Amino acid sequence: MKIVFKLFASLQDYLPVEAKMTNALTLELDEGTTVQDVIERFALPQKSCKLVLIDGNFVPPESRAARALRDGETLAIWPPVAGG
Repeated sequence: MKIVFKLFASLQDYLPVEAKMTNALTLELDEGTTVQDVIERFALPQKSCKLVLIDGNFVPPESRAARALRDGETLAIWPPVAGG
């Protein structure tokens, strides 16, 4: 199955060079791959995965290990942000 994987802000550094311009990468994954599997595959620090969305829907930290991705979905991850 294929998904679109997007990383934002400082997490973009974890993407391959060719994906950094668009902050997106199409991934070919095995059926049953979870959100947590993708986080681990890219060695993303858990504390930096603050906002995790699948097709715009929030995935809370306690659900990431169980939430399997489906063909055609978009997984987007943002680090904590601060502003003023």
